[in-house]
Amino acid sequence: MFYRTCLQAAAALASISLLAGCGLLSEDGGDTEQKISVGTTSEPSTLDPAAAWDGSWELYRNVFQTLVSFPTGSTVPQPDAAECRFTDAGNKTFECEVHEGLTFTNGDKLDAAAVKHSIDRIRTIDVQGGPKGLLGSLDRIETEGDRVVTFHLKTSDATFPFILATPAMSIVPPSEYPADKLREDGKLTGSGPYALDSYEKGDRAELTRFAKYKGFAKIKNDAVTIRYFEDSGVMMTALKEHEIDAINRGLTAEQVVELQEKEPENDHLQLVETVGADIRYLVFNPSDPNAGKLAVRRAIAQVVDRDALVEKVYKGTAEPLYSMVPKGIAGHTTEFFDRYGEPNVTKAAGILEDAGITEPVPLSFWYTTDRYGSATEPEFAELERQLDATGLFEVTIQGKPWDEFQKGYQNGEYPVFGRGWFPDFPDPDNFIAPFVGAENVLGTPYEAPEITEQLVQSRRESDRGAVTKQFEKAQEILVDDVRLLPLWQGKLYVAASEEIGGGERALDPQTVMQVWELYRKASW
Repeated sequence: MFYRTCLQAAAALASISLLAGCGLLSEDGGDTEQKISVGTTSEPSTLDPAAAWDGSWELYRNVFQTLVSFPTGSTVPQPDAAECRFTDAGNKTFECEVHEGLTFTNGDKLDAAAVKHSIDRIRTIDVQGGPKGLLGSLDRIETEGDRVVTFHLKTSDATFPFILATPAMSIVPPSEYPADKLREDGKLTGSGPYALDSYEKGDRAELTRFAKYKGFAKIKNDAVTIRYFEDSGVMMTALKEHEIDAINRGLTAEQVVELQEKEPENDHLQLVETVGADIRYLVFNPSDPNAGKLAVRRAIAQVVDRDALVEKVYKGTAEPLYSMVPKGIAGHTTEFFDRYGEPNVTKAAGILEDAGITEPVPLSFWYTTDRYGSATEPEFAELERQLDATGLFEVTIQGKPWDEFQKGYQNGEYPVFGRGWFPDFPDPDNFIAPFVGAENVLGTPYEAPEITEQLVQSRRESDRGAVTKQFEKAQEILVDDVRLLPLWQGKLYVAASEEIGGGERALDPQTVMQVWELYRKASW
């Protein structure tokens, strides 16, 4: 292995346990044609990787390649389209040699020029809230011949291989993806395990196995239909009635409990549980006349009852989170609990009074209706109930579909809004860096030079298990500012019909589904 980086906490993410549906059948499904249908509430916001820093990666991982990747069970990036390494002791020069014989589904050659084009266009197009924010340490890219690509970094960055492993860095053919604008024909061309045959927004994506694929994935089926649902109940009904074979993303807590209890009507279903690093949090808009006040944010942090939220809405399928870095990741703390303790209305009132705020504070909380599952609405209803009950706030909640919701928060329209975060890679850097700086994933500038300095220091360290102090300091600053308020950390589940195998390997260390792992078990 070329990488010197070592992330001990990632092992927890790679550990997956099968709760039900064990089988003693073939792992490859035999010689018959394998077609699988997967349901999810996480639909792509765009088909162009240069524009997406969100759940669109669920599709990208299966149709594109990256230079390096995270196969199930890995704790550091492994070769995918290339062999890569740092060539200097300072972690500032990263060289990749592209494998021979790689092609895109349109027949174009995947070479060093395609790699450079793919990553350069991310920075050139610079979509608001897009993945350019991941490339802050990159200075320039050079190629040598058809196969060698060298990344020159501005500063030491031991996390750079992890960034290249994200689906944001998907490699695309220059002939179909303009260098200075997004692709707009509604199509997609990659070199990954599958070709995208068709995509119908709000409905489905049809994938077929790419015969000329050369990469790390061992594909166990021939075709996959990904169906997109807005309602978790409708999706679960589709699973029960054999309209789909599996569910990834969007199960409600009630549905998880129902499957865990193995009611007779669910005997034909199985549930796979994965240790999750996904988190939910609130974002406060500093430009809003009320949410922009530090006292208001601190008062909210003082009264939000995470235990009640998790118990009432998520019923044991999540746990309270007091840090932007979740449990299982190096650098996790309980800084919000240490600072604020149990919910306390009296203390919150004192915070407001000290700032001269004596009237109930009006605030609107916004959430997306079709991104994180049907439990999002009751979650925000519970937050509204908690805050209104204090007499210190007057909260209204409003939801919008993801496309509208995303435009709204990027334009600074919401005083407070809820977001979810699924890790780009299993490192504490990825739970802090994306949210700070003039250009961040939230669309609300957060200039935090002290945090940035901690990140710079940590990126000099190849041993990622040795960066705890820097991230503890960064989290102290986050708690002081309360620009972000962590709420809960979830567990991830895959529900499937009992004849479907591979669910225990389907989620990679980035918690992105690898649909090639799913197969239909052979009959007795």
